[in-house]
Amino acid sequence: MSILFANDVELEIPIWVTDLASFRRWTQEPDFPEKGKIWWLRGEVWADMRSEQLFSHLEVKSEFVTILRTLVRAEDLGLMWTDELLLNNEEAGLSGNPDAMFISHEALADVRVVLIEGKSDGWTEVRGSPDMVLEIVSKCSVRKDLTILHEDYFTAGIAEYWLVDARNSPPRFDILRRNSTGFVATRKQGGWIKSMVFGKLFWLKEGTDRSGNTTYTLEVK
Repeated sequence: MSILFANDVELEIPIWVTDLASFRRWTQEPDFPEKGKIWWLRGEVWADMRSEQLFSHLEVKSEFVTILRTLVRAEDLGLMWTDELLLNNEEAGLSGNPDAMFISHEALADVRVVLIEGKSDGWTEVRGSPDMVLEIVSKCSVRKDLTILHEDYFTAGIAEYWLVDARNSPPRFDILRRNSTGFVATRKQGGWIKSMVFGKLFWLKEGTDRSGNTTYTLEVK
């Protein structure tokens, strides 16, 4: 075993985890950690073992997934999942769990994305290039989300990279779309920002509930 200290948590990595294929194999083993975000990125294991912040992460993620799943189901666009699903992309050499991802029916039909069965738990992974991925920035994921995945998701052939940073008020929400050389931020129209993947305009608004807790509302038109 090799040892990685992530956020003061000792993470034991089997010595045979040396590449993307062996990392994927490790994720299917009984001793793979059930908690934390653990990725294979650029030839090494990256881990964040902290619990997700209640408002700036969990609340934001719940809102995006709720709204987007409703949209995807209503218009029968494809599949929308939260971060329990492992994404693998050999071109970018990455494996990990985005905060959310959308896979269109067209991506499945064109075999841009393939669903993969686990050893015993049914469908547990996807391989290829989802149409859209969402990442919500936390204290420990700044470099991963803003630099590494900004580059690697482009290499992975992903059409839109949705990036949210709600650590400060107002929250920042960008839809990064690919051009010939990399991702570029989509220009906002007032507070609205257009997704070419969904063919809709979105606006992330911040508020408070009657207990004074921060809330987030993703509006669509």
